[in-house]
Amino acid sequence: MTTIETKSVGSARVRGIGLAAIRGLGLALVLLPGAVLCFTLSVVSIALIPIGIGLVTTPWVLAGVRAFADWRRVLAAQWCGVKIPSAYRPIPKGANPWTRTFALLRDPATWRDLLWLPVDMTAGFVTALLSAVLLLYPLEGFAIAAGLWRVLPHGYWYGFVPVTGQASALAAGGLGLVLIFFAHFLTPRMLEAHFRLTRVVLGASQGELAERVRVLTETRRDAVDTSAAELRRIERDLHDGAQARLVAMGMDLGTIEMLLDKDPEKAKQLLAQARKSSADALTELRDLVRGIHPPVLAERGLGDAVRALALRLPVGTEVDVDLPGRADAPVESAAYFAVSEVLTNAVKHAEADRIWVDVHHADGMLRIAVTDNGRGGAVIGAGSGLSGVERRLGTFDGILAVSSPAGGPTMVTMEIPCELS
Repeated sequence: MTTIETKSVGSARVRGIGLAAIRGLGLALVLLPGAVLCFTLSVVSIALIPIGIGLVTTPWVLAGVRAFADWRRVLAAQWCGVKIPSAYRPIPKGANPWTRTFALLRDPATWRDLLWLPVDMTAGFVTALLSAVLLLYPLEGFAIAAGLWRVLPHGYWYGFVPVTGQASALAAGGLGLVLIFFAHFLTPRMLEAHFRLTRVVLGASQGELAERVRVLTETRRDAVDTSAAELRRIERDLHDGAQARLVAMGMDLGTIEMLLDKDPEKAKQLLAQARKSSADALTELRDLVRGIHPPVLAERGLGDAVRALALRLPVGTEVDVDLPGRADAPVESAAYFAVSEVLTNAVKHAEADRIWVDVHHADGMLRIAVTDNGRGGAVIGAGSGLSGVERRLGTFDGILAVSSPAGGPTMVTMEIPCELS
């Protein structure tokens, strides 16, 4: 390595140490009041839940705690390459305060955050501050050796060195030299130790990550199985429907060709039959295409596609749509067929005579609620159409919730995280 390269590496090392000290000092100054404030507000808000006030304040306070924790995750990755996994459960949007509050409190990640705050304001504060002190404290020793000792109060101690005169001041400078030697190695490591401590407390456990992997594996397998079943259905419908009609029509046309001169009347009858077969084949192909991806969904979006579904139902259906844009095509398709399945269940099994559909988007979540006044008793279970809806939504990290007491009414709520364009 050349002299110039050696100097470049050395200067980069010095800059890195100085940057780590500045970052540690800034972090210490911010994290202590931030952690104290978040912890205090959280404890007070949760304590006020029994009298109702906490139901309103807790979701906001815990959202702030999550933002504070996520900010630390970003810094850990950017500054020291320490990745802290996040495993927050999705919060139901549009739910009442009671539901939102207890959804947050049932999330293990919430309690990890609350456990992390006291650790952050104590051990976290010390490790962040040490990364700055290890570099800045030796500078005081050098200043004392240079003459600052003359203005210091009597009995001042620098580390374990009592500063009483020039000789002891030089000893303080020597101690500062030793400390800065160790700071050269320890300052960046102390900042990294701070974030590693944060990861120990704040990071998701291996069990939770394994559960998340299991869920993703199941949803992927369900998506593959669903796609394969859909492909088999399309092949079967083509073979048994339109293809059979087209083959029969081809045979009729061959017969017509032979009968044109011998029996024109019979040829006319077969020609009319062939024309009817072609119309039936065209209708079946249109129905098949509508089952794969309805043209109205592709051309006009989810809102109009759901309205078109409602118009074909034999019961009165009200549709309320509030979508300022369109979701990605796969999300729209999943939502459309999920709504179609739920509406079919309401008509066939719930014996409803009135259905209400609400479709809207808020806070990055597409939310669809289908309510009917049928007999109730709908459940998500094996063999249930709702199980298929749940699997379809699960492919997109969506969720399905069903409220269906005996005697009705039934409310099916579907949520899919997505952005509109």
